[in-house]
Amino acid sequence: MKKNRNTLFAILSLAWTILSLHPASAQRQDAGRGYSLSALPKEKATLFAIGSANVLDTYLSAEKYHGTELRVITNTRKPLFQKQLIQSITHQGTFTTVENRAKNSNELGAMYRFCYALRRHWSPSAPWLIEAGGAADAHLGMLYNTRNSNNPVQAYAAIHISPSVAVSFHHTFWSRQFTLRYEAKVPLVGIMFSPNYGQSYYEIFSRGNYDHNIVPTTIFSTPSLCQAVTLNIQFKKSNPRSHLRIGYLGDYQQSHVNHLKYHHYSHLLLIGWVKTLSSP
Repeated sequence: MKKNRNTLFAILSLAWTILSLHPASAQRQDAGRGYSLSALPKEKATLFAIGSANVLDTYLSAEKYHGTELRVITNTRKPLFQKQLIQSITHQGTFTTVENRAKNSNELGAMYRFCYALRRHWSPSAPWLIEAGGAADAHLGMLYNTRNSNNPVQAYAAIHISPSVAVSFHHTFWSRQFTLRYEAKVPLVGIMFSPNYGQSYYEIFSRGNYDHNIVPTTIFSTPSLCQAVTLNIQFKKSNPRSHLRIGYLGDYQQSHVNHLKYHHYSHLLLIGWVKTLSSP
C-alpha cells in the first residue's frame, strides 16, 4: 500500500506541475470574472475509497490487526450567509476486515460517520481559495473479534469538535477545469463511550455498573488527524458541472482512555464524481 501511496502522490505532483506550466492562460480566463470557485456553487460528491487499515483495540486484543477497508462517502457543500461561509455535510459508511500476524484471528468492523463543518473562506489571488473553521463529528460503530468467546465485540460512539482547514487551487487547462485541494481536521475536545479496563458489557448494560463509561476527551487523549488530497477533473469541455475526483484519504484515529488503547489508521485511494447542483 505504501508503494500505491507513493504512486498516487507522484501522479498528483505531476498534475500540479503540468497545470502550473500555463498560468497565463488561466489568468486570462479568470480575468474579469474572478476566481470560479469563489462563486461557490452548491455541489455534491459521491466517492468510493479502498485501501489498507491498521487496527489496535486492547479491549479485544493486544495484537495489531492489518487488512482492507472500504468506504462509501457523500459530501454536500453549499454557501451560506450571503456566501460568506461554506457549509459541508459528510456521511461515511466504513467496512473493515483485518487479521493478526499469526493469521489465526480476524476482526470485522463497521462504522457510520457524520460530519458537519462550517468554514469562512478567503481568495487571496485568482487561483486560490482558503477555508478555515470548525467541524462536529459523530461516530457510531462496532468491531467484532472472531476469536474471542468472552467480550468479542467492542462498540464505538463519540462526538468530537475539530478545527478544520482547506486549501484549493483552481486552473483551466485545455478548456477543462481542474481543482487540486487539501483538507484536514484534528479533534480538539469531545466525549466518547468506552468500557473500563476489565469491565464487561454484561456489567454495563445488564447490571448497570457504571464505571466512567462516558469519557470527556481532549486532543491529548485522542491525538488524531483526518486529511485528504484530491484532484477534480472536468468530464467534458461542454459540461462544467460534472467532475471526476481522485485522491488520497488518510484517517489516523487514536485514543487512550480508561486504561485502554485504540488506534485505527487508514490509507485509502479515493475515486468518484462531483456534480454541481446549482449555478453560482
